[in-house]
Amino acid sequence: MNISKKTNVIVGMGLLTAIVIVLQALALSVKFGMFTITLVLVPIIVGAALYGWQAGAWLGFVFGVVVLFTDAGLFLAVNIPGTIITCIAKGVAAGIVAGLIYKALSKKNSFLGVLIAGVAAPVVNTGIFLLGCLLFFMDLINEWAAATGAPSAGYYLIFGMVGMNFVVELIINLALAATIVQIIGIARKSNVAD
Repeated sequence: MNISKKTNVIVGMGLLTAIVIVLQALALSVKFGMFTITLVLVPIIVGAALYGWQAGAWLGFVFGVVVLFTDAGLFLAVNIPGTIITCIAKGVAAGIVAGLIYKALSKKNSFLGVLIAGVAAPVVNTGIFLLGCLLFFMDLINEWAAATGAPSAGYYLIFGMVGMNFVVELIINLALAATIVQIIGIARKSNVAD
C-alpha cells in the first residue's frame, strides 16, 4: 500500500471512529422501549465495506467500549465481566461479519454486498446481546419480565427489550449504509480517474 493510500485509510478510519463515538453519544436520547437505537452500525458497516473486516472489528470495538461507559449501567451493576464481554463481543462481531459478507458478495454485486452486510450487522449485534442476556443476566431479565406482566422472559426479551429497536436499526442500516457506501464508491472511482 502506498503512502497516499495509507493516509486515506488512516484519515477515513479516524473519521469513522469519531462518528461512532458521536453517534453513540447522541443515540442515548433516542429510545424505543428500554434501550437506545444503535445508529452506530452504519459507520461500522461503511468502514468494514471500505477498509475490510479488521476495520469493522475496530469500529465495533469502539462502539462496544462507548456502550459500556454510557449505556450499560443496569447490567454492570449485576455482572461486570458479563457486561464487558457482551458489549465488546456484539460490536466486534457485527463489524467482522459485515466486513466478511461485503468482501465475499461485493465481487459479484457491491450493492447486494452492502445490503446483506446491513442486514447481518444488526442481526449479529442483537443476537449476541440476547445471548449475553441468557448467559449473564437471566435472573434480572426474569425480574423485569415479571414486573411488566410478560408471559415469559423470552417473550419479554424479544418483544419488550429488542423487538422494535431491532426493526428500526435494520431499516436505518439498510437505508443509510447502502447509500453511503455507494456514494463513497462513486467518489473512489472519480479519484482513480483523476
